[in-house]
Amino acid sequence: MELSIIIVNFNDEPHLEACLTPLAKKALPFAYEIIVVDNASTDRSRELVELKFPEIRWVALGENAGFAKANNRGVRESRGEFLLFLNTDTVCVPGAVRILLERLREDTSAGAAGPLLFNGPGSYQVSFGRRVNLLGQFWQKTVLNPYFRRALKRKPKSRSVGWLSAACLLCRREAFEGAGGFDERFFIYFEDIDLCLRMIRAGWNLLFVPQARIFHAGGVTTTPRRAESRFEYRNSQAYYYRKHNSPMSSAFLKAYLRLSYAKGVARGAFRGEQGAMLREKYRRLLRGDEEQR
Repeated sequence: MELSIIIVNFNDEPHLEACLTPLAKKALPFAYEIIVVDNASTDRSRELVELKFPEIRWVALGENAGFAKANNRGVRESRGEFLLFLNTDTVCVPGAVRILLERLREDTSAGAAGPLLFNGPGSYQVSFGRRVNLLGQFWQKTVLNPYFRRALKRKPKSRSVGWLSAACLLCRREAFEGAGGFDERFFIYFEDIDLCLRMIRAGWNLLFVPQARIFHAGGVTTTPRRAESRFEYRNSQAYYYRKHNSPMSSAFLKAYLRLSYAKGVARGAFRGEQGAMLREKYRRLLRGDEEQR
């Protein structure tokens, strides 16, 4: 088995069929398998897969275990030499997966490769970056992201990068397992950046391959839960900073989070029962005893 495609699903029946159709029924010119790991969905995702894609393996989890843990489970169930992690809201342009796989075959120093992500004509997502710290994130969001969004409209070239988005991430199994897989303390967000950093530290190169293009809608499972998703982002960000950055950088991040929290309280962002629960989560995060998973 050359390739295992692992897709984590959580109540995303509306996008799942479009994601699976270009990949199913021997659509790729090599031996591969598709594994959908489901985070205790309550919609009809399973019925859809069983009816329209009976050849795809369905792995049901008893809870919403998060993105990192579900992907790790998919890896344990898989057999491929290469691992392709895909979000449910992606659609693979014909030839994209083949291009990514060929680049990893050609470059034995590369542990992972990522495509150019787009969400509409001429609308490209910056799905790669450099080292993540407080100054680096500020520079990425204010300078690099606007620059790369313009540059990607021209003829972007392949490049070595510091991290790649797991919305579509092709890994050499050897590199993925050698780095320890996804850190399951990340529920969602930053797990891909953390994995990429550990791959680099293990001596692997990471490739951004814009010749491979993947449609990515983005945020389809998190937007309906915007406030909760924002907390998960901050919770994962704080853990990443403690894990990989200096104590000073973590302290500056916490000061920024305190200011953001105070602004949210002033705007009345934590009203009602759900708001009260979220407010208590932020308080625990700012005290340093954030959720352990």
